[in-house]
Amino acid sequence: MQVVEKTAKTVDDAVDQAISELGISREEIDIEIIDQPTKGFLGLLGAKPARVKVMVKDTPARRVRTIMSDILGAMDLNAKMNIAEKDNTVIINMEGDNLGILIGRRGETLDALQYLINLSVNKNLESRRKFILDIEGYRRRREDTLKKLAQKLAEKATQRGRNVVLEPMNSLERRIIHTALQGRDDISTFSEGEEPYRKIIIAPKK
Repeated sequence: MQVVEKTAKTVDDAVDQAISELGISREEIDIEIIDQPTKGFLGLLGAKPARVKVMVKDTPARRVRTIMSDILGAMDLNAKMNIAEKDNTVIINMEGDNLGILIGRRGETLDALQYLINLSVNKNLESRRKFILDIEGYRRRREDTLKKLAQKLAEKATQRGRNVVLEPMNSLERRIIHTALQGRDDISTFSEGEEPYRKIIIAPKK
């Protein structure tokens, strides 16, 4: 746990100095006031400044930031991390140069990193969190691509009157395909096979 001690005229000034040095927000710290400031006699003699101890909270978001910083450092990559928390979900979106290597073929590397983060950070948490790792909005673009692909292949299945078999996908991408086509009454979708080679079948209704 990172700990910084600072001295200033006021407690707030000392805390602000610590936050500036750590490069984090006020919500990410715990504060211990060691000495309250005193004015002394006539505001001069015996005056003492404020002294505080600022500790960085060991939050799930902080753990994710540490893990990804280590990975990026090992790969000699630089990235800006934007971390947002909503309910029990933590979304990490990274921006920077040459990050395509972290996405991999159809997001396979990104999914592997996301799995690693979920496994590592949830290890000692009392309440499990869901961590979603993204790079410059890749997952949204991939979702849009899959939705368009689903409609295109559904049309192909109905026109040819036979099943269309998609390539193997992970459970999240299969769910996107199923959801995109669930409102159609001219086709049905189902999955077959074993992970990680499970694939979707689009079947025309007769």
